[in-house]
Amino acid sequence: MHCIFCDILTGKLEATFVYRDDRVAAFMDIQPVNPGHVLVVPMQHFVGLADLPADIGSRIFAVAQKVSAALGKSGLRCEGVNLFFADGEAAMQEVFHAHLHVFPRFTNDGFGLRFSESYSHRPPREALEEAAAKIRTSLEV
Repeated sequence: MHCIFCDILTGKLEATFVYRDDRVAAFMDIQPVNPGHVLVVPMQHFVGLADLPADIGSRIFAVAQKVSAALGKSGLRCEGVNLFFADGEAAMQEVFHAHLHVFPRFTNDGFGLRFSESYSHRPPREALEEAAAKIRTSLEV
């Protein structure tokens, strides 16, 4: 399967990098939510969270923290930051190479999440307990 991020990481496609080491790279998103939108990606191809090794996931997050701090000092408009990891098509993953978005945010920037109508209705505690039990049964730590 062809991967645009692998092509970027190997130099086959152009990108504007802000950081790179032997495990992860951070480069500018070509379709930014706001100026300064950065993608942090593993150098090795992993599709999503299920196959992403914990040490690489930790490194992605550590680099995202540093990018977030840099955004705050950069002079770009940045009053806050959102981190977004889409895992699977239903979660809006479009490039199937694990990656973490770092979105610089500011008041009234026009970006946001849309919640369903059911979001305003809190589920009963029993429903939360039932869901938690199913997760605990499947959890491998």
